[in-house]
Amino acid sequence: MSEDRDLSAYLAEGLGAGEARDALEERVLKTYGYILEDSFKPVRNPDRMVEELIERYKLIVDRKIVTLVMAAFLTGRPVLFEGPPGTGKTEIGEAILSLWAGKPAFVIPCSENYNEYRVIGDFHPLMALRHGFSEESFVPRPLLAALILDAGVLVDEIRRSSEEFQNMLLDIIDKRRIIVPELKRVFRARGEGFQVIFTSNPEDYGQVELSDAFLRRVVRVRFSYPPPELEHKIIKIRYDSGVEISDGLVKKMIDVASLLRKRRVIYRPGTADIVLWARIAGRLARLRGHSVVEVRDVIDAAQIVLYKRIEEEEVVDEALAKVFGV
Repeated sequence: MSEDRDLSAYLAEGLGAGEARDALEERVLKTYGYILEDSFKPVRNPDRMVEELIERYKLIVDRKIVTLVMAAFLTGRPVLFEGPPGTGKTEIGEAILSLWAGKPAFVIPCSENYNEYRVIGDFHPLMALRHGFSEESFVPRPLLAALILDAGVLVDEIRRSSEEFQNMLLDIIDKRRIIVPELKRVFRARGEGFQVIFTSNPEDYGQVELSDAFLRRVVRVRFSYPPPELEHKIIKIRYDSGVEISDGLVKKMIDVASLLRKRRVIYRPGTADIVLWARIAGRLARLRGHSVVEVRDVIDAAQIVLYKRIEEEEVVDEALAKVFGV
């Protein structure tokens, strides 16, 4: 498959007949056009998306969540995935956005110093000296690239960004457009592939509260720890260490995580942590020449997965002792 032919045809279709690509759009293709190499037919059916989430990404997602997200997209609303760490918000959001657009989604991890220049674009100093503040010297960033390429955007941990950054996103959310005043240009979404999912952990202290204006513009989907039987299925489907792990051991690992979630510890393990715990236990078993994962492998793996703070190690040990009897 010819990259130049595919990218040219794609953007020509988006620009319309008779319009030429400008320097900025060429730069977007050169920098971010790799996502088009992995493009596929968009998935817009809820049942099919649930199946693809399992087949492509090994993610078990409730059909109700998938349907709510798709309905929000169809009404032009971004989605806020809110819940504790380790519940799959980021991974599920990225996967749904990718399936919806038919190409890999962009992920923007937020921090307090994020601003429009980090996500929309800025001028390269040396190029600006040569060409001035023009399209030739403008360096596009992921949010603008996603809008031009009609791809999804996962804005991770939106509460870690500043209020100014959140407000900057409001016009983009409402109008599905990005204005670059320095270039005197308005970029508009070309199709339905450009959608936005935010993630947030409201229990994380010291973060910026989301404004009423922001919350009015998003559809909120609450995430929580899955019930034990579903968590068991998720761990088994994502376990890939090549050494068998029994259902009994997996159940006990879930019991340990459940105990820690009920305790007032700072770090409460999510499903992703149990998956990692099981994978490392499997790797340990293989390195030790075991044909199956043993209790010793699980206990040793817990020390590098569940120990996060020195002052909480005793709490973890108590939970392990209570469940495994060691």
